[in-house]
Amino acid sequence: MERMAAGEAAEALKSSVAALVVHVGRATSYSGPIGADPLREQADAFLDGLAAIARTEAQLAALKVLLARGFEQATHAMAPPVTSPQEHTAQEMVVVAEVACVLTVSERAASALLAQSRELTTTLPLTLAALQDGSISWQHARVMVDETTGLDPAGASALEGHFLNPDPAAMCAAGELVPSRFRAKARTWRERHHPVSIEIRHTRSILDRRVE
Repeated sequence: MERMAAGEAAEALKSSVAALVVHVGRATSYSGPIGADPLREQADAFLDGLAAIARTEAQLAALKVLLARGFEQATHAMAPPVTSPQEHTAQEMVVVAEVACVLTVSERAASALLAQSRELTTTLPLTLAALQDGSISWQHARVMVDETTGLDPAGASALEGHFLNPDPAAMCAAGELVPSRFRAKARTWRERHHPVSIEIRHTRSILDRRVE
């Protein structure tokens, strides 16, 4: 199922990129009606192109999430059953190393991507859907993952619903806020509705601190 979804998304993105290339070509060689303002028309076309690219980048990020999660699941399915914590850690390290190598990023960045992909595909369906349709950016999705850490499923769903609810009366759409502003609003909402989870996350962070 996920493999089919990833394949369909890849084909859609190919079409989007091709359309953007055509759009840029038209913007750089405007030949509109006589009497129109060609510079204004070109400027608007360039802005439209940037907006389309932002949506495409979000959709690419969603595809990366699906692919990373799919690779992790496939690798675990192929591996023999683990019999010790050390074997489990070794398996995780292999997955992280493979993803880091193919994306040419640090293992720390690859590990973060895998963890974020896990959350988005299992507990944050509204966030993943918004990323797939380009209504939020990858930065927004990362904020949502961060701010739902430590919440139970009902709490995470409530936070998602508050900021990703399509109801215009809510006036809190995440995609309309810059990521830093969205983080501040999400944290304020979380502290107001789930203050205990903040304390738990803080305690866990202290316990997890270590030097490697």
